[in-house]
Amino acid sequence: MNAVLAFVVVMLVWTVSDWIAKQTRSLLSSLFVASLIFLIGFMTGVFPEDLLQASSLLGLAGAVVGMIIVHLGTMISLDDFKKQWKTLLIGIATVIGIGVLLALAGVLFGGVRSPSDYADLITTGVSTVRDYVIAGTGALSGGTISVLIVQEAALGVGLTTVAAFPVLIAALQGLVGFPLTSLILRREAARLRDEYRAGRLEVPAVVEAGPASEGRLPSFLRTTPGTLFSVGVVVLVSIGINNLTNGILNTFVVALVLGITLRTTGVFKASVLSGIDAFGLMMLAIMIMVFGPLATLKPADLAALAVPLLAVFVFGVLGIVLFSAVVGKLLGYSVPMSVAIGLTSLYGFPGTMILSQEAAKGAGENADEVAAIEGEILPKMIVAGFSTVTITSVVVTSIIAAGIGR
Repeated sequence: MNAVLAFVVVMLVWTVSDWIAKQTRSLLSSLFVASLIFLIGFMTGVFPEDLLQASSLLGLAGAVVGMIIVHLGTMISLDDFKKQWKTLLIGIATVIGIGVLLALAGVLFGGVRSPSDYADLITTGVSTVRDYVIAGTGALSGGTISVLIVQEAALGVGLTTVAAFPVLIAALQGLVGFPLTSLILRREAARLRDEYRAGRLEVPAVVEAGPASEGRLPSFLRTTPGTLFSVGVVVLVSIGINNLTNGILNTFVVALVLGITLRTTGVFKASVLSGIDAFGLMMLAIMIMVFGPLATLKPADLAALAVPLLAVFVFGVLGIVLFSAVVGKLLGYSVPMSVAIGLTSLYGFPGTMILSQEAAKGAGENADEVAAIEGEILPKMIVAGFSTVTITSVVVTSIIAAGIGR
């Protein structure tokens, strides 16, 4: 497909999605609408399979996603991060909840799936319900890395259905997670708006303009290319640490930690990429990553694994809601906020940021209300995404994936 045409089509989809989100006051989030448009477009053949690739945005996203994560780190001060230890615990409980409820589903719907059950997807091997439980836990609670861990383990024992299963989950989980989180965050945002109006919630303090707010980088590195160079070096260091530790210290986790550290020490200014010319396009590019798996999804794939997919989403979401709500309530969080934190396991970043901002703008009626609401929701959601998708899920999946085919 022509690169310029592909780029224009993708921007049109996102423009329409953003417009609908604004018209519905975030009742239908832009991510949900875009996911639905892309899903229908790819399945009907209206969009060619190489649409996203041809637009060059996927390539750009792969290059800048680490930079955006460093940027996220600079959005959270060390003090703010320490305050989010409750969020981390809720995130861990969420992943455990997914595993427990999917194990329960395995007991209720136990048995053995023969190759003939999924003839279009299986080449060799016999997969058990336990294999789907493991694959579902890893995929539903995590992102690309967790999916790759499951696929490697499944293909290693000849179970191609189990290897395909997490891809379908990854392609569909945003369609479940985006609207659910949007609805729940709208409720939390309305509660916070009332708290602000009652004088029990304040607008977050804004860093005053001045030399200190610009960080310690020399002036020639504060330009758009200089900033991109500096942040890019941090990402390269993160990749190097990931490689040296054989992935034990994940690139994105390291990038987040380095971003927090560099902001805390004053090397980088707060929100280091904000204000540079390229930031808007970088954000659009990584948003497109969310829709990548939809390009190869076929109706036959959904039909072949419909029952396991339904079980994973029903029991998985139930596990998220139960465990996050209970743990969050014990830690003093509201139930809507706790459940929203748990649901980040279905999509992670950038959904955590977009949905938080949309909820705040939908509930707040002036700049101060929006800032107060966002100041409460956004830090929790950012940390939640990393605690579920990037950290806990990767660790848990690495451990349980060894049980596939055993």
